[in-house]
Amino acid sequence: MNEESVGKQVLDAAFHVHTILGPGLLESVYEAAMTIELKKRVLQIEVQKPIPVFYEGQKLDVGFRADLVVQGLVLVELKSVEAVTPLFKKITNNYVRLIPLRLGYLINFNVPHLKDGITRVVNGIDGKPLWSHDQSNLIKPI
Repeated sequence: MNEESVGKQVLDAAFHVHTILGPGLLESVYEAAMTIELKKRVLQIEVQKPIPVFYEGQKLDVGFRADLVVQGLVLVELKSVEAVTPLFKKITNNYVRLIPLRLGYLINFNVPHLKDGITRVVNGIDGKPLWSHDQSNLIKPI
């Protein structure tokens, strides 16, 4: 199983969750529902996965947590906000880079049509993350 096939299952699960629950709930609700939906698809899920941060070779006592990492291949950051800001995209980019993974999704469930709440993040070959909206298939550097 590769990143793209896992990514398709993640998106399918997100659409299913959004269809059942709709917009406007807390992120923790969507995280729990996504976990159930992905486990039904027999996928390995790490919930609130710690992401260590290193500075000049030393691990810092601070770090981050990724909402979901699926099959060890795809990062999923979940939001339920009025609008996805550039900061949310940068944070997701950093998580993908720090883990490191090649593919991530920032999914905002607080939209009428989920396709409008999905941002795809691809970690570039040179280590610089790239992002695009799934529906456009255009990759633009940040």
